[in-house]
Amino acid sequence: MLFAILDYLAQRARHVLLWGLALGILTGLVAPQMAVALQWAVAPIVATLLFLAVLRLGPEGVRAGLHGWRQGVVMVLALQLVVPVVVVLGARGLGLEGALLVGVVLVLAAAPITGSPNLAILSGASGAVALRQLVLGTALLPVTVLPVFLLMPGLGAPLEVLAIVARLLVLIALAGVLGLWLRARGIVGGDAQSLRAIDGCATLLLAAIVIALMGAVGPALVSGLEGWGVLALVLGLGFGMQAALLFALRRHLALTEAAALSQAAGNRNVALFLGVLPIGMASELFLFIGLYQIPMYLTPAVMGWVYQRMGLARSAS
Repeated sequence: MLFAILDYLAQRARHVLLWGLALGILTGLVAPQMAVALQWAVAPIVATLLFLAVLRLGPEGVRAGLHGWRQGVVMVLALQLVVPVVVVLGARGLGLEGALLVGVVLVLAAAPITGSPNLAILSGASGAVALRQLVLGTALLPVTVLPVFLLMPGLGAPLEVLAIVARLLVLIALAGVLGLWLRARGIVGGDAQSLRAIDGCATLLLAAIVIALMGAVGPALVSGLEGWGVLALVLGLGFGMQAALLFALRRHLALTEAAALSQAAGNRNVALFLGVLPIGMASELFLFIGLYQIPMYLTPAVMGWVYQRMGLARSAS
């Protein structure tokens, strides 16, 4: 019975994530206290998603993803260092400032989201390449984020960012070791039924976590045009980054790899910085970060449709 439910969720993953988004927005409207109460579950769910991603890939999948790590490092430096620095310098030259600019810069400076391998697998992109970019992006974040913070004063203490990154690296290592050990020992198999069960668990957790992250979204969209303006900005940012990189790389890489790299570019772990920003600035960014979850969770549906039109089968991993 349980396998049947997980299989159902895996086969309808895109629709489940869309319903999760809708439920998250609705919860913020009718039961905002529930969204706040669920925030304690975000960290455990993130850790579990990392574990499930490695568990699904197994030793062979992880080894395959490590091929081309030099290309991965170049992509990290380009996306997390060069692009945000160019944006910061351009904004300073134009005299632009404000919370929205800070939000955009933090998105561009952040590593890929911890659920990126799961989203890649659900949309047909390479989960192994997505995992590689997650690990490399997080490992290099202490190097890439410092110039951005130094160029844009008021973003918080760089040493505090380094401490958070170190904890995240430990989390990735523990989740990865456990997932690989279970697959290597044969405790969890790599057969089709097991993989669908893992996908079903990941889909359920991805849909659940969004409720805790979007408590402010529903009220903002109902109250006025400001929320809709920010939504338009984050949709353009998230999908714009994905589309630009996908079409730039599609002639040079396998489509599964180009898709995974483009998703890593458009879906960033900006929430990581909330713990190190000044309190006033962090509160101003809650709406931006909440709305930024929307293009993330729409990625399997929207970009998965794009990949299919480009000839990529959804079953690719």
